[in-house]
Amino acid sequence: MTRYEKLRDLVIGAPLDPLSQKTRQHIALIAFLAWVGLGADGLSSSAYGPEEAFRALGAHTHLGLFMAIATAATVFIISLAYNQVIELFPTGGGGYRVATSLIGPRAGLVSGAALIVDYVLTIAISVASGVDALFSLLPASAAVFKLGTELSLVAVLLVMNLRGMKESIKILLPIFLGFFITHTFLIAYGILGHTEGLPRVVPDAIEDTRKLAHDIGWVAALSLFLRAYSLGGGTYTGIEAVSNNVQTLREPRVRTGKLTMFYMAASLAFTAGGIILLYLLWRAQPVEGQTLNAVVFGKIIESFGMSAGASHTALLLVLVFEAGLLFVAANTGFLGGPQVLSNMAADSWLPHQFRHLSTRLVTQNGIVIMGLAALVIVLWSRGSVDLLVVLYSINVFLTFTLSLLGLCIYWWRARGKDWRWAHRLAFSGLGLAVTSGILGVTLIEKFGEGGWVTVVITSLVIFLCLAIHRHYDWVKARFKESTRYSGPHPARNARTLPRSNRTRRRRFSWSARAAAAVSTPCSGCSACSPITSGTSSSSAPRRSMRRAMAAPSRSIACERRSTTRSGSTSTTAMPTGSRRRHVFRSGPTASTS
Repeated sequence: MTRYEKLRDLVIGAPLDPLSQKTRQHIALIAFLAWVGLGADGLSSSAYGPEEAFRALGAHTHLGLFMAIATAATVFIISLAYNQVIELFPTGGGGYRVATSLIGPRAGLVSGAALIVDYVLTIAISVASGVDALFSLLPASAAVFKLGTELSLVAVLLVMNLRGMKESIKILLPIFLGFFITHTFLIAYGILGHTEGLPRVVPDAIEDTRKLAHDIGWVAALSLFLRAYSLGGGTYTGIEAVSNNVQTLREPRVRTGKLTMFYMAASLAFTAGGIILLYLLWRAQPVEGQTLNAVVFGKIIESFGMSAGASHTALLLVLVFEAGLLFVAANTGFLGGPQVLSNMAADSWLPHQFRHLSTRLVTQNGIVIMGLAALVIVLWSRGSVDLLVVLYSINVFLTFTLSLLGLCIYWWRARGKDWRWAHRLAFSGLGLAVTSGILGVTLIEKFGEGGWVTVVITSLVIFLCLAIHRHYDWVKARFKESTRYSGPHPARNARTLPRSNRTRRRRFSWSARAAAAVSTPCSGCSACSPITSGTSSSSAPRRSMRRAMAAPSRSIACERRSTTRSGSTSTTAMPTGSRRRHVFRSGPTASTS
């Protein structure tokens, strides 16, 4: 073993045997681990999505009750719609495969390009948000190390994913569980323990909403609410990750995928909706240098009656787990992004090398390109979360909209074949209305604040994919022209070679090897005419073809057959200087001599 191989095994692990049953168990994810690895992206959005929506309400915080309900309902609407994607496409592909199969290749290209950019931004924004949460607890002088820390964390995630999916998930599992346990406890205590304010939440919210509608009108009040609801669309990012990676789940994949989706939807709806309700109950107000989550969790911990030092330590632990979950969410980009690249490479939108597996049975090229792209984005944005959030939300809802539009088309076409078409079409239509509305409002509101950058980057990816696809089309056309046959006419007494029982791939491989064994067609040889024309004579020896298949570098001597007047046949070898080589037709009907 060379030094390079030893170093490679040390960094990314020893090679795996793809034929071993243990290998499949090693790389396949059960529902719980899939929830950790793929659901972290959705769950982590509760760290910034609800805050964006609540801040957009301004002084009308009483609308937070309706915002919490709408947020939880939207999570389940999108999740249940993507359950249909898991059923229809159990081999994975998600939004890209849905748009390609149900709308068209061009729509699939747009969806795939949006997903690629989305996963790169997932890595960048998750790492940047997590580092911001950690450095907010440190002195201001430590901010000079923020960018270096972000770049280092991206590099660490890159190496972890080169080792394999399950290894990266198991390492990040304690962080995920720490976040879920601490936030579940604080949300439950904050809602149920606030006994003096909880009974008055619903009546006060209804009364204040009536007053607002009386002052500015119902249309203006509804517009205010819908704008805040749309700007909090970052809450729903990451829901599509399961449908994009169904092929990585343990059998039965559809059942495992639906169970994973339920875990994700339930945890995200409870966390995001609960946090918005906490803002309302505990009257959270923005504080300079702190997130609303830090403010409201600090109030809840102070109500425990602990000392100042203990309360600060508890809040520090909660925020560390929150930053850690954002770090786990960045790993989703390394899991989902390479799968999208592989699916698009299969359709020749991207180089075919993105489909190749490494010795650890991961799409190494995709992982590397996602990591490098995330490093470039972090360097370009200098880790600015405000800018990255704007870039992030637009492509997510573009993919949602195309996927749900594809589902609507599918169920409309299946209306005479599947009895479930009516309610599933209605459900997909509802999801389409929600996601397209959020996409439109976000694009209009945030286009001038940096949303145009997302449009430009996604458009560049689309143009690059079109150029690559044209290149592959050109190569295929040249290959067909180079393999076109222009030999002599078939012999009079020719017969076609019987089809083999072998697979088409094996037949093509053998004929190609035979074609590679020869170079110059024979002209004028009666024995070669059946060969060059794709037919065979009964008197020609079959072993010539077999030798050509077994040894492509061997040239086959041409034999001239002469028939005497008495009908007897004799075989005379041609002189060495006049020997020529046979040409075999490279196709499934290649013949023998």
